[in-house]
Amino acid sequence: MSAQKLAASASRQINAVVVSAGLMEKTHFNRTSHLLVHDPASSLRIGDIISISPGWRASKHVHHVVNSILAPFGDPIEARPKVPSEEERLAMREEKRAAKEERRRVAKEEKMLIRQGEVVEESQA
Repeated sequence: MSAQKLAASASRQINAVVVSAGLMEKTHFNRTSHLLVHDPASSLRIGDIISISPGWRASKHVHHVVNSILAPFGDPIEARPKVPSEEERLAMREEKRAAKEERRRVAKEEKMLIRQGEVVEESQA
């Protein structure tokens, strides 16, 4: 990812306290005073004080991502999965996107081969 995109995405950071963790697979909160945060490594625990920043949309209501754990509550930071840095998150996103594009390319080629096979069968009949 380019340095310009990294610089633009590092606009502001917010410090916050985790009030719920590990429960939000498909949970929807009606109150807009809560910021829903993407935790890529599932390393947050309730009561942690964290640093978050706006990122790309992880889902319909999740627009922020965890930068770091400032003060852990409960388990020490060493006993938890590492919070990925912004470069690591971007690399994971690019990897995932490249894999998706490859799957789509293969599916498109298979679809074209099937169509060509149908055309050949019709012309032989």
